[in-house]
Amino acid sequence: MSYFSAVIQGLIQGFTEFLPVSSSGHLSLYQYFTGVSSESSLLFSVMLHFGTLAAVVVAFWPTLWQLLIEFFSIFGDLFTGKLFKGYPRPNRRMLYFLMLSCVPLLAVLPLQDFISGFSTDNSIIAEGVCFLITALALTAADRAVKGSKTARSMTAGDSIAIGVAQLFATLPGISRSGSTISAGLLRGLDRSYAVSYSFILGLPAILAAGLLDLKDVLAAGELGLPLGPALLGMAVAAVSGFFCIKLVNYLVRSDKFRIFAWYTLILGLLVLAIGISEQFTGHAVQNYFSSIQAAFVTAG
Repeated sequence: MSYFSAVIQGLIQGFTEFLPVSSSGHLSLYQYFTGVSSESSLLFSVMLHFGTLAAVVVAFWPTLWQLLIEFFSIFGDLFTGKLFKGYPRPNRRMLYFLMLSCVPLLAVLPLQDFISGFSTDNSIIAEGVCFLITALALTAADRAVKGSKTARSMTAGDSIAIGVAQLFATLPGISRSGSTISAGLLRGLDRSYAVSYSFILGLPAILAAGLLDLKDVLAAGELGLPLGPALLGMAVAAVSGFFCIKLVNYLVRSDKFRIFAWYTLILGLLVLAIGISEQFTGHAVQNYFSSIQAAFVTAG
């Protein structure tokens, strides 16, 4: 892997992990058109996800710190008999709901190999369909009536709905942030709170997915990944991801969410058309881009 390739993939991860356009879908397209489909690419994807995890921690550190305090105070209240007394504080309610939103993800465990197959197969038709699903979700969210729910007023049903949306986002092309933010907006959450909830919810989800992929890589014994480019890509993903978090929050609050709906709609139609044509042309487009990359590497 070259430094150039590492930077490009880091930018793709950083931008698309938090912009509601599907990072896994874009990385899948990049790897499809460049012929990068080995286990080392899977390991690199894991490292890129860890980079974007760092971006979330930095961007939402004050809220995360309060949630961490609440997590440990739960044990104190449990031993002193205060856990079920009174109405939970907003931060504790948010912590409870985040845990509840993670429950649907348990359903992905028996389907892990099936889902991974979409990213590693030699076709992008599934990605095209998933991008269109993302466009539909974003369009519905953009037209939703503005809500005002926060941690004080959201319900268990709201958290489950967001968790189910995150479950479907394990497919490449269905945006995790787009799905969870859309679900939150459709359930009446305040716009800024919906963004914060979505990104913080992504921490355990992305971490779990990364650890599962890492387990597969270790089991295969394929760790031939150059350290320099990998660390550079990870850093690029972290920095670009941080700025994208700020951008998404601004666009959601200013009613400009439809920009991403149009983007994923156009991209989905284009990818679907290319994917179908590839089946009849013997992957002519893929071969063309792969030859360009090979020529570029040779020249470098």
